[in-house]
Amino acid sequence: MTAELRKALESKCAGMDVPLMGVADASAWDDPPFRPFVPPEARPQSIMPMARSVVVIGIPLPMPAIDSAPSIWYAETYRTVNMLLDLACYRLSLFLEGRGHPSAYIPRDGYAGIEALKRDPAAFFSHRHAAVLAGLGSFGANNSVLTPRYGPRVRFASLLTAAELPADAPLEEGLCIDCGLCATKCPAAAIDDRGYPEGRTDAQACIAYTDGLRRKGISPCGVCVRVCPVGKDRELWSNKDVSIYSREGPWSDRWEQIRRHGVR
Repeated sequence: MTAELRKALESKCAGMDVPLMGVADASAWDDPPFRPFVPPEARPQSIMPMARSVVVIGIPLPMPAIDSAPSIWYAETYRTVNMLLDLACYRLSLFLEGRGHPSAYIPRDGYAGIEALKRDPAAFFSHRHAAVLAGLGSFGANNSVLTPRYGPRVRFASLLTAAELPADAPLEEGLCIDCGLCATKCPAAAIDDRGYPEGRTDAQACIAYTDGLRRKGISPCGVCVRVCPVGKDRELWSNKDVSIYSREGPWSDRWEQIRRHGVR
């Protein structure tokens, strides 16, 4: 293993303003921390047989944009973060290849749009499961990865590499506090409050609701992400009171003004 190479990757991430990076051993998918897990064909060494490590990076979504979700502000921020993830992860893969380690980045969305999700509600590789194995967070009831720093308000991308990097251990304890807010606030009634993986989200209900938002130009939804109380970012934004998300909340008029500007 090359600890120096990992430190170099961390330095590259810092230089690109990527605050989260973790590493999972590519063989960790064969002994997952819970079941059901991703199918064998979607595991790193099935996609790239020479893979020895999986590098996962995360970029947060700013809370004011998420607070307005679903809205044009959140939709555009979501797309921007996705582009930043792709660019950063691709640059990291080139950095590793330049040092003699075959590497390939995986784009943040491994599916061809909403119509493809209707047929098969899964990507060819799960960045969420990779993030959990890389020690960046744990699953919440909303099937998103909760992180200590940003809760679920973060997006991930991954790269597969033949480099044998020091791996991180998954978190010993889950971060979800079982408050049930994501389930009760979900406009599509798609979330099972038993939590993942025991309680499975209704993917088709979520996709159908998102498709309606897409037609208005304000997808994705983001409600389950915005109401989650987990994450130190709530302290940064002085936004720990999740009761503000009620229709009678003090900011509801402000958010409605933003949402109107996303409807086509």
